[in-house]
Amino acid sequence: MDNTKANSVVEVLSEALPYLQKLNGKTIVIKYGGNAMTDEALKVGFARDIVLLKQVGVNPVVVHGGGPQIAELLGRVGKESKFIQGMRVTDTETMDIVEMVLGGLVNKSIVTLINQQGGRAVGLTGKDGSLIRAHKMQMTSNDTDSIDLGHVGEVNTIDPSVVSMLDDDNFIPVIAPIGVGENGESYNINADLVAGKLATVLGAEKLLLLTNTVGILDKQENLLTGLSTKQVDEYIADGTIYGGMLPKVNCALDAVKSGVKTSHIIDGRVAHAVLLELLTDEGVGTLLKG
Repeated sequence: MDNTKANSVVEVLSEALPYLQKLNGKTIVIKYGGNAMTDEALKVGFARDIVLLKQVGVNPVVVHGGGPQIAELLGRVGKESKFIQGMRVTDTETMDIVEMVLGGLVNKSIVTLINQQGGRAVGLTGKDGSLIRAHKMQMTSNDTDSIDLGHVGEVNTIDPSVVSMLDDDNFIPVIAPIGVGENGESYNINADLVAGKLATVLGAEKLLLLTNTVGILDKQENLLTGLSTKQVDEYIADGTIYGGMLPKVNCALDAVKSGVKTSHIIDGRVAHAVLLELLTDEGVGTLLKG
């Protein structure tokens, strides 16, 4: 190895060291979705990042989505995807497909990738061990008429014992956002919301939300980071944060207000985004803090 390359390696490791020391033994909840979940090179890189974190003493917990994969299978069986206010209408037949895709195809593919990179991943849905207790989401239109979204749910409670047991035994939990109702019925739940609630219940050090955007931008499209909850509230009030970014930002904000040390909205289109955000000074997204 020549001196230039050697010095570069040493600089990278030296920069990462204080972050590794701070994160040792801590839990990090990562919502995995977007391009990072469909691009083959990014998928392998994500799996390697998760394995590395576990190897150096961090406890990563992965919560994944799967919207594009659900839409593809629905299309193949001739069933149209219908959305109301951004929520997928989920009748009984659609719920069966959601469970098949999220709890089966997508979950197991992530588990396999992590295991191929040397990790010990275990796939779960929120129904396993009654991990995620849920109820039917209630939605109304502008004229207060009730809208029936079918098997779309909201989190009632999360039992952290299964996840904690896996962490303690050196496994990496990979969780599909499917909840169970009081009568055993299944509910499709937004993965960001599940990740945020899980981070809160686990007392996580950090919540990472992988997205297809660079993070929160100001009105001149400059990346904002190191934001306090007060600043985020102000950016929402003045319209800087709006539209499709609002639900994700509110999820990150709620987690910080509920005790998670920091939330991060990061660009999953960047290779090794998780490591770059956690272990470098500059990062690759927006950090929210209390």
